[in-house]
Amino acid sequence: MNAHGHWLKSSVTGAASLAATLLGLLVLTFFIGRALPVDPVLAVVGEHASADVYERTRIEMGLDQPVTVQFARYLGRVLNADLGTSVVSGQPVLRDLASFFPATFELATVAMLIGALVGIPAGVLAAVHRNRWPDVLVRITGLVGYSAPVFWLGIVGLVVFYVTLGWVGGPGRLDTLYQYSIEERTGLVLIDTLLAGSWDGFVNALSHLLLPAVVLAWHTAAYLSRMTRALMIDELNSEYILAARMKGLSDWRVVWRHAFINIRVPLLTSAALAYAYLLEGAVVTETVFAWPGIGMYITQSLFSADLPAVLGATTLIGLLFLMLNRFVDWLYPRLDARIKS
Repeated sequence: MNAHGHWLKSSVTGAASLAATLLGLLVLTFFIGRALPVDPVLAVVGEHASADVYERTRIEMGLDQPVTVQFARYLGRVLNADLGTSVVSGQPVLRDLASFFPATFELATVAMLIGALVGIPAGVLAAVHRNRWPDVLVRITGLVGYSAPVFWLGIVGLVVFYVTLGWVGGPGRLDTLYQYSIEERTGLVLIDTLLAGSWDGFVNALSHLLLPAVVLAWHTAAYLSRMTRALMIDELNSEYILAARMKGLSDWRVVWRHAFINIRVPLLTSAALAYAYLLEGAVVTETVFAWPGIGMYITQSLFSADLPAVLGATTLIGLLFLMLNRFVDWLYPRLDARIKS
């Protein structure tokens, strides 16, 4: 089979795999929604509605139909980019998600950058100095960040750095002074404040973003440092590393130009999983910091028994995981030619 045939076969297989995974995601999401102890009819009509109103609404929502028919209708709506209408806001769920997602994207991206810039070099340092004090320090710091409850870190951070020291902004994305004076263009407050030419607004937005980002980044850095350390230890014990050292290559070249290059692919998988976790909406962190992202949207929807909003947000999170996995699969052969062959 020629190269074009291989490419076509791979594309068809990838598309079929993606479709099957997406279908499985929708099936799982639908039936989890049905298993929740929430009556979607009561969420619409209220607890004091009459039996006639309740039954009429139930029929209008299609809940009198068999489950297979309900799922077929749900699948058709999703494929048409219709995630239903939120009971609370009265708007299409897709529009709600579009307004809440930028906050999560901004927080997750900043947290991921901090976590990667700290965690990966820390893991390399720990592997190079295995069982010595730098390794012990990285492992203890990572253990605290990985095992400490996120809500506890968030509350302690607010008490110390916001209430006591006043070094950072409080809950929310902006102070009230800037919240209604900055035009929302992208939904990303750091960019919107710069586009508005408000340097004070940018600093204020950064002060609100810094603490929740660091709390999430600590957990991410702990995970990445542990994975980097384990991968680097295996590489540094390889025979080709011993041969490189015997040739007189510098430690910097051996570590970064030889060992680290060869752990890029598995490390990329770990980083993608960490970023997907952040993008799914760190529910507890967003709740503690009153951060208006996907996590807070899901929390509010659950408390309000807003089933369409919960299912829509869950579907979006699943799609994000699929997209990240596909992106990583696309990136693999571009980082390592052996995978392409």
